[in-house]
Amino acid sequence: MSMPEDSRIVVGVAGRIGSGKTAIAQRFERDSGFQYLRYSQVLAEWHHVDPSDKSQLQRIGEEVMVSGRQLELNRRVIDRLDPTRDAVIDGLRHPIDFECLFTEFGARFSLIFVDTPPKARFERRRDRFSTFEQYREADSRPVEAHIDSLRSHAFVVLSGTMSDENLMASLNDLILELRERIAI
Repeated sequence: MSMPEDSRIVVGVAGRIGSGKTAIAQRFERDSGFQYLRYSQVLAEWHHVDPSDKSQLQRIGEEVMVSGRQLELNRRVIDRLDPTRDAVIDGLRHPIDFECLFTEFGARFSLIFVDTPPKARFERRRDRFSTFEQYREADSRPVEAHIDSLRSHAFVVLSGTMSDENLMASLNDLILELRERIAI
């Protein structure tokens, strides 16, 4: 849906590996027509790597963070957004990500933090990790270290284990609330 730039909503989604953030972000795209963009997608294109190689993306993400290029990654994400559409951005991992998006979009930007217990997250990612220890190792890599700090910036914290019906209702209510907030 095309709209004036000052009335669009930009939503960021953060959570630990396997929390359900991608499923939630894709609901915005599928059910409400939001443009969908992932940090890892932009990172993969920027560094010319396979976007399905999560281990390599973690390593590159760590390199970007420690080399001070997180701001550049955020600029690339922001530049990819269509200014005439609502957008949902999947995979914020660092307070810099929040700060960049909030600075760019102000009150039109809101963060959703997805909270899911570790065992449930592991079960969702069994396609990638055969043991809980492998999962914990990936989940504790340096690139994942700042995710929990984003919780305090969240407009809302959603449970990654809620039913599909409850999730749909929560997202619909959230979109209405966000539209009301920017209309003020």
